[in-house]
Amino acid sequence: MKRHEIVIVTAILLAGCHKERQPALSAPGGDPERGKQQIVAYGCGSCHVIPGVSGANGLVGPPLNHWAYRAYIAGEVPNNPDFLVRWIAVPQAIEPGTVMPNLGVSENKARDIAAYLYTLK
Repeated sequence: MKRHEIVIVTAILLAGCHKERQPALSAPGGDPERGKQQIVAYGCGSCHVIPGVSGANGLVGPPLNHWAYRAYIAGEVPNNPDFLVRWIAVPQAIEPGTVMPNLGVSENKARDIAAYLYTLK
């Protein structure tokens, strides 16, 4: 491949990186207010920075700000409500060996937590 062809291909690929992502809508059936309460109850803020949640300033896991715009969950699966609910409920099923523990979060509570995270834009 000639130099100018490489430059053109690189420019095209990089242009895709700057495209604005549409946020995920929500987690159907989830309630963001209950989700915020569950985030506190399960201690998610001891590992993550979570905007809007008092005391959620942990530095073990990634900060969850702008969650609705994230493309992937744990770099493994697309950020969509089904995968996020599963990730919250049973993270080891998506990424065996991940540091994120299985906390015994029920599917309904995970859906509420996901609904809250999708409010973070």
